[in-house]
Amino acid sequence: MDLQACTEAIRAKVGDDSGLNATLKFDCGDNGVVFVDAVTVPNSVSNENQEASCTITIALEDLAALLNGQLNPMNGFMMGKLKVSGDMSVAMRLQTVV
Repeated sequence: MDLQACTEAIRAKVGDDSGLNATLKFDCGDNGVVFVDAVTVPNSVSNENQEASCTITIALEDLAALLNGQLNPMNGFMMGKLKVSGDMSVAMRLQTVV
């Protein structure tokens, strides 16, 4: 799954009102970013590299596995496949969406 496919998958999961009420960025390094603005309704998902209240640093293939249900978010965190910086409570609320 490439970055655009991950972006579309996140957009579908977030929908118009995810209830996250925060900004979130998935940072896939050289492969790009997926930025989720869940403060405004409807929520928006883009590939703009903006400041976010929570940033999840993750390899693109691990993000794809997370979105496909092949990687449990908590296991990914414990195994070091994803790193969270900023507001950890946003990452915890994300589990209800992804």
